[in-house]
Amino acid sequence: MVDYTVTVYTSDIAFSGTFNNVYIKLVGTDDESKQTWLVSLKGPLAFIRGAVSSFTVSCPVSIGKLLLIEIEQQPLLIFFTDSWFPAKVEVEVKSPEGDTYNFPIYHWIIDSEVHRFKEGTALRVFEDNHHPGKEIRELEILQRGEDYRWDVYLEGIPHCMRSEGPRDLPYEVQFSFTKMAEFRFTAAIGLVELELEKFYQSTKNWPDIDAIHRVFGSKRTKISDYVQEHWKEDAFFGYQFLNGVNPMLIQRCSVLPNNFPVSDDMVSLSGQRSLADEMKEGNIFLCDYKHLDGLKTNIINGKKQYLMAPLVLLHKTPDDQLMPIAIQLKQTPADDNPIFFPTDSEYDWLTAKIFVRSADFNEHQLNVHLLRTHLLAEVFAVSLLRNVPMVHPLYKLLVPHTRYTLQINNLARKNLISKTGVFTKFAASGGEGVKTLLKRSLSSVTYRSLCIPDDILDRGLEDVPNFYYRDDGIKLWDIIHRFVQGVLSFYYKNDSEVQKDSELQKWILDIFEHGFLSHAGRGIPESFTTVAELVKFVTMVIFTCSGQHSAVNAGQYDYGGWMPNTPLTLQRPPPTTKGTTSVTTMMKTFPDVNTTVHGMAVVWLLSKQSTDSVFLGKYPEELFSEKMPCKLIQDFQKDLHELSEAITDRNGDLEVPYTYLDPKVVENSVAL
Repeated sequence: MVDYTVTVYTSDIAFSGTFNNVYIKLVGTDDESKQTWLVSLKGPLAFIRGAVSSFTVSCPVSIGKLLLIEIEQQPLLIFFTDSWFPAKVEVEVKSPEGDTYNFPIYHWIIDSEVHRFKEGTALRVFEDNHHPGKEIRELEILQRGEDYRWDVYLEGIPHCMRSEGPRDLPYEVQFSFTKMAEFRFTAAIGLVELELEKFYQSTKNWPDIDAIHRVFGSKRTKISDYVQEHWKEDAFFGYQFLNGVNPMLIQRCSVLPNNFPVSDDMVSLSGQRSLADEMKEGNIFLCDYKHLDGLKTNIINGKKQYLMAPLVLLHKTPDDQLMPIAIQLKQTPADDNPIFFPTDSEYDWLTAKIFVRSADFNEHQLNVHLLRTHLLAEVFAVSLLRNVPMVHPLYKLLVPHTRYTLQINNLARKNLISKTGVFTKFAASGGEGVKTLLKRSLSSVTYRSLCIPDDILDRGLEDVPNFYYRDDGIKLWDIIHRFVQGVLSFYYKNDSEVQKDSELQKWILDIFEHGFLSHAGRGIPESFTTVAELVKFVTMVIFTCSGQHSAVNAGQYDYGGWMPNTPLTLQRPPPTTKGTTSVTTMMKTFPDVNTTVHGMAVVWLLSKQSTDSVFLGKYPEELFSEKMPCKLIQDFQKDLHELSEAITDRNGDLEVPYTYLDPKVVENSVAL
């Protein structure tokens, strides 16, 4: 007689336990056990939330190396079948061989069907040779293909997962009870929490800046206070292109665009140097919002809204500040499209900067934030879930970075960019502009632009001082790359193993077709031929879903809560001649009261992390069984901790700390 000690771990999350009877069958290379009822002295408490319970399954002889387990639950007479979320099953063989097998589950069991789970050792498709295991692998992919289907939300943008709504998603990818409850609560009382509920229907103009001050006072952060105090300053305006929520647009300028006719006699530079000399020295920078040109703008409260496509020229001064020196608000030079300078009147110059900040809000939200993190993360996730089984090393490596992404995107499509969504109703680019801008933005996405070391190099920003997004981002990329290289090199010893892994190849081809719409010429791989190619792409996926999303999301209330710094829309056209602006015209240009407070509530919601957030490097689900990847996870966590400490030390000396790429606040996935 051979006894197998079976230990069942029920997850410690809300409503994860069950009072049902649980049955198990062990399947080995030589034989299988009988179906065994798992019963112990704990009785119905054996599988409650957080429980760890052990049982004995006996067989007449050894059934060989364990391949899989079959689990089912049956309701007691007085209960209906309830949901159960077992974390893992550990099976120890009490025999001379004394082996221990781990079966990661992390799967909601919501019915009385038989569910099969493979032993936790990672297997690629070409080495999964035993018939029962191979059959389960194929059936799993078939079922996932049905559960996770592609859909087209808008033509010309990355595809998404087909579903009727959040509740239509498979249980595994839905919010936890805690996450859902907190998200609904924050969304429902956002205006109340910000003490804005009495303003949300007001279609009036703000009478003066003091009125905005009084509204803004209820919920503040240290950085939002700083923004409120310094939003008019040129140095802070320039700083935000490096370390605000959109550090993705600025680039070094060696030649002025033909449609931006700035000459030496127009600008004042430190040390009487010429514009040409400063460009040669690498001290001139450009931000070009050309994607916004000609967008159809919104009508809000019955009034036409205005969104410009500005060009901004900035100068790195000898004291390493990035100062704006020229702003043109439209793409085509004309007499009624003046170029504004710091030497203009106070409100001419301030108004020009306000139009730039409003353009930046719309560019950031739709291109930098929605498209380049949320929508791409969904593509990465759906392709993984459709094509890669749980036992595959790539699944084990990447699935933590898909947590909550499908549901948060489903909610974004429903509540933000739908016909009745908040963005559609209150942003300048809401409605038709969303469709146009997303299509234009996707056409500009290259592989190198998604890889921060390449992107920084291509934009000529490798030596710009005080660029903390770059400094922290490249260090974080390197740490992730080192971890990914260690894990994947453990499983793929040579390039030919990558080439013959059909599941891996299907994953990347699905991404190319459904994420980048089969557009060649942008560097996005259609297949993998080397281990190095695989490592870089997986690094990009993890960085995009974690660090990059944090960099462009976490600071939204910090920099956007004070509306004058980041207006989501403007309701007067820009000045066509100089000398026509004043504090009165500025206040009439700002969005109405209700538009402002809805914008504040949204950025508050999108900046508020859940109490069940999982941060980068944390792996509550033990998916890997082998010692090497487990050791690499420990090394990864150590490297992240050291980076976090270095960032904390650096920030202690900064007037405006940069925290958004600190690993201790970077979530593992696009979950917000």
